[in-house]
Amino acid sequence: MTVTASASERTAVPVPEPGLTPDEVVARAEELARGLIGRQAETEQRGFYAEDTHEAFRRAGLYRILVPRRYGGYEFGVETFMRVVVALSRGCPSTGWMYCLGAAHAHAVAALFDERAQSEIFACGDFLCPATVAPSGTGRRTADGRWLIEGTWRYCSGSPYATHFLGHTLVDDGDGEVRPLLFVAPRETFSRLDDWGAQLGLRGSGSHGLRIENGLIPDRFTLDTHLSQVSVADGTPGRALHGNPMYGGGPLSFMILEDAALAVGMAKGALDAYEELMRSRQTMFPPVVTRFEDPDFQYWYGEAAGLVLSAEAGLLGAIRMWDEAAAVGGVTPEHELRVAAVCREAVRMSWRAVERYLFPTAGSSAVRNGERMERIWRDMSMQQSHAGIAVFLFTAANRELARARFGAAGAR
Repeated sequence: MTVTASASERTAVPVPEPGLTPDEVVARAEELARGLIGRQAETEQRGFYAEDTHEAFRRAGLYRILVPRRYGGYEFGVETFMRVVVALSRGCPSTGWMYCLGAAHAHAVAALFDERAQSEIFACGDFLCPATVAPSGTGRRTADGRWLIEGTWRYCSGSPYATHFLGHTLVDDGDGEVRPLLFVAPRETFSRLDDWGAQLGLRGSGSHGLRIENGLIPDRFTLDTHLSQVSVADGTPGRALHGNPMYGGGPLSFMILEDAALAVGMAKGALDAYEELMRSRQTMFPPVVTRFEDPDFQYWYGEAAGLVLSAEAGLLGAIRMWDEAAAVGGVTPEHELRVAAVCREAVRMSWRAVERYLFPTAGSSAVRNGERMERIWRDMSMQQSHAGIAVFLFTAANRELARARFGAAGAR
């Protein structure tokens, strides 16, 4: 794996470990993930991963993977980040989800904001920024040109250790028309609500609501758009600033890559749990043998393994599609939706492996409350209800891909 050289080698903030490589940071995540398996129950009970886990992630450099190098980050790239997400989600879905949806938005900030804003936002190096796409609250300009933001934003995954929050609100410029405003709020402007943990799954994902009261946000920390509507076809401030095509890649398709990486990681964890059952449990009916010797269990395992391997291959292929378009500046709405289509199938295959083959055949004792297979099934079920999956990926993205394709064809 290579690291893209960029103009950001002219670092303004020291990188903690200048010689750290992408493969090394992935190996660290894989090692940390093994220790997460036995802590899933406490993570669910708490509602988020423990402070010592947070500190271990910080020391391992996981919060700097997508942060530009000039601000003390590693700027390793999308594949490295998604491999880390897969590894952590394989060990603990809630932890992987909380990490991913907190650390991922370093890409959006580094791509879309100007140098002054980035130098302030990334000042501490480590970056954790939950985001929501549903507009909420209110925003109005103050006399000194700042924005007064107030409101409550729900489902802010990654909020317990957040350094920032990326949200949306609707503003009225006085003409009766409202428009979306994207903003980045520093930690001191928001408080976390105690409203997470009673859901079906992902109970430990730190997806709490955040409240802002009298939050004064500098105008440079805002954009007159919605994250899903950003076009990077004509370049981005981040690509010009850092000299790295990663920061010119599509933000919408980047978010969908996250969904696929989380699904693949969870499905791999379910396959691990099933393999343990294959080795440790016997069949119920004669001839009574260890499950791995039984043709039916062999079949079920093989079907699931094929789906999970195919889902992972799809994820890696989608990442290559994303990188290739970013490298040549060829990111169009149609391209972003093509990446989303591949990710959709990766999510579907991951869920099918668990829902159709692993969960039903694991046995009732393996799906009791608190068992690993039971928890993964709940967590993946919860993912299926996520707006990015149910509303966009499985529904709207299909129509939008066709519209983008035939609209382009009609224009030629």
